[in-house]
Amino acid sequence: MEPTKSKRESFWDAKTYVFVTDNTKPAMKWAISELKSRGRNVYVIDLSDKPKPGSLRGVSELPAGPDRAVLGVTKTDPGDFVPALKEKGIAKIWLHWNTETEKALATCKAEGLECMTEHCPMMYLGNGFSIHGVHRAIAKMIGKY
Repeated sequence: MEPTKSKRESFWDAKTYVFVTDNTKPAMKWAISELKSRGRNVYVIDLSDKPKPGSLRGVSELPAGPDRAVLGVTKTDPGDFVPALKEKGIAKIWLHWNTETEKALATCKAEGLECMTEHCPMMYLGNGFSIHGVHRAIAKMIGKY
């Protein structure tokens, strides 16, 4: 019998993702790259001063239908994006580690969205021997996975 996946591990089983970033969380870039290498559709909303070519500048530019969103912004409150993401069809949101705010948590709850918090996405998305694998191993050892 195979072990069951946690909600955090299952978050990465969708086909389409939205990342909202201001380039203050480096793991966002790695998560985007990893998902693209796995053949997932990834939309990036880049709110930084120097957005990457091909990125979107706001939720309004996003087509309807993405499955999940990862918010990793520190210059603005991630809660500001939650209602617009729900309108686009998002049902599950991951608030990147150390970006959770009371507003973001309350807005996710008010909108009826599943919300992941308190963990770096790459701890669950990364594989093999890497800083993320070491992070994962330590988290498992201390019961924080």
